[in-house]
Amino acid sequence: MKTEVGNAINETPAGARDSDGEVISLYQAHQKIYPRSVTGVFANWRWRLVFLTQIVFYGLPWLEWGQRQMVLFDLGARRFYIFGLVLYPQDFIYLTGMLVVSALSLFLFTAVAGRLWCGYACPQTVYTEIFLWIERKFEGDRAAQMRRDAQPWSLDKFWRKGGKQLAWIAVALWTGFTFVGYFTPIRSLGMEFAQGNVGPWGIFWTGFYAFATYGNAGFMREQVCKYMCPYARFQSAMFDKDTLIVTYDTERGEPRGGRSRKADPAALNLGSCTDCSLCIQVCPTGIDIRKGLQYECIGCGACADVCDTVMDKMGYARGLVRYTTQNAMTNHWSRAQTWRHVLRPRVLLYTSILLAIVVAMGVSLSLRTPFKVNVVRDRGVLARIVSGGKIENVYQLQVMNATESTQRYRITAQGLPGLAVASDNLVTVDSTQASRLAVRVQAPYDAAPPGTHPIHFEIESLDAPGHLSEKSIFMVPR
Repeated sequence: MKTEVGNAINETPAGARDSDGEVISLYQAHQKIYPRSVTGVFANWRWRLVFLTQIVFYGLPWLEWGQRQMVLFDLGARRFYIFGLVLYPQDFIYLTGMLVVSALSLFLFTAVAGRLWCGYACPQTVYTEIFLWIERKFEGDRAAQMRRDAQPWSLDKFWRKGGKQLAWIAVALWTGFTFVGYFTPIRSLGMEFAQGNVGPWGIFWTGFYAFATYGNAGFMREQVCKYMCPYARFQSAMFDKDTLIVTYDTERGEPRGGRSRKADPAALNLGSCTDCSLCIQVCPTGIDIRKGLQYECIGCGACADVCDTVMDKMGYARGLVRYTTQNAMTNHWSRAQTWRHVLRPRVLLYTSILLAIVVAMGVSLSLRTPFKVNVVRDRGVLARIVSGGKIENVYQLQVMNATESTQRYRITAQGLPGLAVASDNLVTVDSTQASRLAVRVQAPYDAAPPGTHPIHFEIESLDAPGHLSEKSIFMVPR
């Protein structure tokens, strides 16, 4: 028994019937999908996003900020350089904020327009588009690829397949190299590769990400979106009937059937759908949008573009397949009515929370003290009585300069009568470096009873605005 699923025909030794009575195999072997090239509004937007994301991804590591790489996540030195910011592991709160902003943005985009991220900006979609473009340059469009794959091997087939693979590998290697360049200075990394002095970890991670790009975009393609990506499984929790999705107008399109351009569909008792199957042929995941919304749909709009082309040729109105909502389709709303319902409380709530977090992060970064201090009481040195009858405690202070210029800092202590720093209280720290020093703090013998007492170290920057106060304890022996 056989069944056609998308544009593939599979053997079905065991299966179940769907709502249309079609037999669906529970153990289908993968069949390659040959997406047809398409032009149109959504295709143009998709390629604009491809160019934008790749210009940023490939170009950003090569830009410099002062005397360093503009964006560099230096894991070895435990410093993150982002434009003019230098972040330390202690700034983990900002990474958390970025992740929260990303998650809320995804919720917002999904509530408004479904899998907008998947269809236009997801790396899997972007690199699949690039690899498909390379494939078409070597092997031709859909029909030529299917015909060539069915033919026996020949010199023409060998060089086209081989050339495509070499081009894929080149793009994948450059992608892996660029990705590693965000964590290792890319100019130094490039010089090491050119001289053959790159270390084993550099080779491993470049090869790992190159292999991931090559495998996901060149071979797995829609399988990543359908089976590996968790977003496809829980997206329905963020959808409702006012979410913009790619939708087939069943009321207008049915009953479907072929006809000539000059034929009157009303006389033939036919809808606007000519049953040309082009919407299936252009779909990167091989689904039939006429069966309704399916979790495999990534919302790329390719089916809407090709359907509009067919409608233009037939002289019918566009929009048989379009971005709209289920409520708009059911209630025959106008575009203005549809958008009024799209901007519903759920969307406004996501937007408000997102803006609040972004503003809070911006204010926090602008008010951020450009240095950090860790204070640890030296446990190797006990509290002691020194000359002059004073009690002395020793502390280890680590001062981290988060600016890109050398800074001087003054250290004072407060919390007990007569408390003072007995050692040198000035420290100079080079740009984006840390300095550790021992600080001796003394207090009069009768300043406090025996035991532990809270004190504060006050650290003031002398070259840039900034002041920190760090807690510690002062021990008075019995």
